[in-house]
Amino acid sequence: QLQLVESGGGLVQPGGSLRLSCAASGFSLDYYVIGWFRQAPGKEREGVSCISSRGTTTNYPETVKGRFTISRDNAKNTVYLQMNSLKPEDTAVYYCAARTSTLDMCKQVPTWYQVWGQGTQVTVSS
Repeated sequence: QLQLVESGGGLVQPGGSLRLSCAASGFSLDYYVIGWFRQAPGKEREGVSCISSRGTTTNYPETVKGRFTISRDNAKNTVYLQMNSLKPEDTAVYYCAARTSTLDMCKQVPTWYQVWGQGTQVTVSS
């Protein structure tokens, strides 16, 4: 069974940092593009980063560029999202998603992805 499990969420003060993990089970991430998305109450799901299967291409929206960094360790079958300088508007449930692709690209389009995790809550508040 293909499964993604997110972890690392929690409560953090503005300006703080968190590192989210997305661990795969039942399949190897070697040939999968990974995207991180978030969804706040009453808002649409939005992409916050993605990384190609070999890790050579990454994308970020302007809202998180310079603060968030996506990385992957295929040996550990895990993808990470390092989030620094967190703001209250970063509060949301964060999801990782996977899609098979060996092309050197990734997309921040939710409907493009095939497998989703259950999400982890990130709350930025003082």
